[in-house]
Amino acid sequence: MVNYGLTMNFFARLVLLSIGLCLSLLGGKTDKIHSLSTHDISLETRYPDTSVNEVFKDNILLTLAYMDNRVKKNRLVNWKSVEQLFHVSFKLDPQEVFAFHDDVLPKYKVKLVKTTGAHFSAYEGFKSDGYLFGDGVCHLASLMNWVAKDAGLEVQSPTNHSFAIINEIPSQFGTSIYSQPGQHESNEHQNLYLKNTLPHPIVFNFYYYDQKLHMSIDETL
Repeated sequence: MVNYGLTMNFFARLVLLSIGLCLSLLGGKTDKIHSLSTHDISLETRYPDTSVNEVFKDNILLTLAYMDNRVKKNRLVNWKSVEQLFHVSFKLDPQEVFAFHDDVLPKYKVKLVKTTGAHFSAYEGFKSDGYLFGDGVCHLASLMNWVAKDAGLEVQSPTNHSFAIINEIPSQFGTSIYSQPGQHESNEHQNLYLKNTLPHPIVFNFYYYDQKLHMSIDETL
């Protein structure tokens, strides 16, 4: 049973925290913050089978924990910490690039400033449903694709996730992610690239509460 009072109090704290983080990421400026786009997905409906869904959910949350530096390589994953409610954010200045992992197409290397910091392997603590380690991270990439496109950013997703439906996300935003040692060309073409082509800095925000992952992109004016 969900404690809605607790959830709402947590959400209120997240809103205040995100405003503070946005200002911090933007160098303490008090410019107007304008929301460009926002979408959310349930982490309880990633896959019809409950046990497989848990693998997808945990791999999504673990990717965000790596992105936020709450998890370090070569250390045991503290799943209690990974699965707690959170807010994660990062900033891109004009012309800067985010890539989902660090095998990157040449055109994006110079301006690359941020990745998830993960490679979705068993070595890094990612889970498998019996097929691949890291199953589910494509759902996170697809959500990012969707929000970034709606925000008007330059988005390149070389390989669509057309081989499988991603619940709650329109098929045109489906994004295939792949990262295996020594397979750089395949990895580069199964990545997600987001470039800030707007004239102002932008902040990516991720909130996890009510079993949903909410994502927004905000711009300062």
